[in-house]
Amino acid sequence: AQVNQDFQLQQPQEKVSVTVGGTLTLTCTTSGNGPAGPVKWLKGWGSGNQTVYEQTGSFPRVTREVNESNTDFTIHIRDVQPEDAGTYYCVKFRKSLSGDEVFQHGKGTEVSVHETTLLPSMVAAAVVLCLLLLGFIVALCMYRRKHRGEADGQCLAGPAAVGTFSPIPLRCCAGTPSTLSSEVLDAESSHLPSQQSSKEDNYIHYADLQPLPAAPRHVRSPGTACSEYASIRVAAK
Repeated sequence: AQVNQDFQLQQPQEKVSVTVGGTLTLTCTTSGNGPAGPVKWLKGWGSGNQTVYEQTGSFPRVTREVNESNTDFTIHIRDVQPEDAGTYYCVKFRKSLSGDEVFQHGKGTEVSVHETTLLPSMVAAAVVLCLLLLGFIVALCMYRRKHRGEADGQCLAGPAAVGTFSPIPLRCCAGTPSTLSSEVLDAESSHLPSQQSSKEDNYIHYADLQPLPAAPRHVRSPGTACSEYASIRVAAK
């Protein structure tokens, strides 16, 4: 009786969480002298319990922390699956004439199994990748906007360069004031400053220059120059 009182079984883990496919470690140690009988690991309690490990038998997924130890009964269960979730008990049995009887058991370890989660390093890598991608998109947009702005600047500044601008197809309606149509005169008068009439008006020819419709912006060829509506008045020689 005194021998049995010296025996102690410790199962310190209350709850353990493990990922699918990982390895589950269940800790159990004993101290003192106990009665003759095995130490087993059971899943569940009562009539529906399942033997997870005992010193005799074959358990392919289970290994002991210290083989052949009489005090350390810690085990490792590899390749954990969702159905492995449950409560595990380390149990000391005592041999009797009717078979093995429960002598002492631990408080139980509740095991939860969850799917694999992203590691912090993987999350950080994903964040960095997203930032790099965002930076690339912003840089690409800025480059395209700058390139488009330079093209427009060249287009507007081109005619100012002496002898370098390309000819622009224009519709020209020219004649003396007596032969100009009312439409041409109205267009010309809306753009030209008013001047007092003089004798020289009889010797002035008028030209109303208008550009042909410009091609859509997205199909403009590189060599096409920009133009605006122009009305000019020149003195005849």
